[in-house]
Amino acid sequence: MGKVVLVTGAARQLGGRFVRRVQRDPGVDRVIAVDAVAPAHQLGDAEFVRADIRRPAIARVLAEHAVDTVVHMDVTGTPLGTGGRAAVKETNVIGTMQLLGACQKSPSVKRLVVKSSTSVYGSAPRDPAVFTETTPPKSLPSGGFAKDAVEVEGYVRGFARRRPDVAVCVLRFANILGPAADSPLAEYLSLPVLPTVFGYDPRLQFVHEDDVIDVLMIASDEPRRSTLNSGTFNVAGEGVLLLSQCSRRLGRPTVPVPLPAVTWVGTALRTVGMTDFSPEQIRLLTHGRVVSTDQMRETLGFVPTYSTAEAFTDFARSRGAGLLPPEVVARTVDRLSTLVSKERT
Repeated sequence: MGKVVLVTGAARQLGGRFVRRVQRDPGVDRVIAVDAVAPAHQLGDAEFVRADIRRPAIARVLAEHAVDTVVHMDVTGTPLGTGGRAAVKETNVIGTMQLLGACQKSPSVKRLVVKSSTSVYGSAPRDPAVFTETTPPKSLPSGGFAKDAVEVEGYVRGFARRRPDVAVCVLRFANILGPAADSPLAEYLSLPVLPTVFGYDPRLQFVHEDDVIDVLMIASDEPRRSTLNSGTFNVAGEGVLLLSQCSRRLGRPTVPVPLPAVTWVGTALRTVGMTDFSPEQIRLLTHGRVVSTDQMRETLGFVPTYSTAEAFTDFARSRGAGLLPPEVVARTVDRLSTLVSKERT
C-alpha cells in the first residue's frame, strides 16, 4: 500500500497544483483534497472532500481514509471568494488548531507538512541583515497574516511535542510569485502606480510558485539520503531585489508617500478592494526582509530552480506592460535617487 496524502486548501490555485502533482508520485496510493468550497480547477484523480477544517468533522476525514501524510496549505493571507479578513484568520488559526487536534488523535498520521511564511520574523528598523531559522524577531508581528503565521507555528510546535512520533516539517516561504500568484504582495505589485514609503528602498526576496510545489514534494516524502526534511526551513530564491528595482522591471512608476500618510493610503486601497495594505505589509515595504537559505540547501537538500530575480521576471511577464516603459522608469528613479542623495549631503 502506498501513502495516503491529505491536502488542505485544495480550492486555491497553489493547493490544486500540489494535489495534481503529488498524485503522480509512484509512492502515493491516494490523495484526499480538502477545502470548504468546491475548487474551480481540476484535481485529477484525487478525491475531493468538502470539509471546513475549522470544524471537528476534519477528524472523521482523517480516520475514514487512514491518512498518513498531511500537507497543510490552507494558511494564507488572501480570502477565497467573498470571505474577508475575519474568515481568513479563522481558517488560519482556528482551522489549524482543529486540524492539529485531529492529527494528534489519529494513530495513522506519520508526517505533517505546514506551509508558513518568512513574515513570522516581522520587519523592523533594527532587524539583522539576514534572518536564520533560529533568529528571534526584533518585534513580533502585531496583526494580519504575519501574526496568524506566528500563532500557527506556535500550535505546530505544541503538536510536535505531544506527538514526537510524527515527522513535522514547517516551510517558511518568502513572498511567492509567479504567473498565478495571488498574495497581497502580488496584488500590490500589480497596481498601475506603486505607493512607496518615502526615504526607504527595502530588500525583498521571492520564491517561484513552481519551486514551492517542488519543495513541498520533498517535505511530504521520506527524506532522501544525506538529507533531513523534519524541522523548520526558510525557502527563498537566491539573491535579493530592491523595491525600486522591482518597479523598474515592471514599468510601474512609484509614488513616495511620507510614512505617517501610508496608513491612510492603505485604508483607501482596502476600501476600493485593490490590495491588502496591512500594517505588516507596510513594515515590509519600509524595512524589507532577507532570510538565510543555508538550511534549505544543506539540510533539506533543495535548490530552487528560480532565483529571486528570475521569479520576479516570470511574474512581471505575466502582468503585462506597465504604464511606462521599464527604461523610462529606471531613468526617473535614478534621477530621484540622485536628487535625494544631494539633499542629504
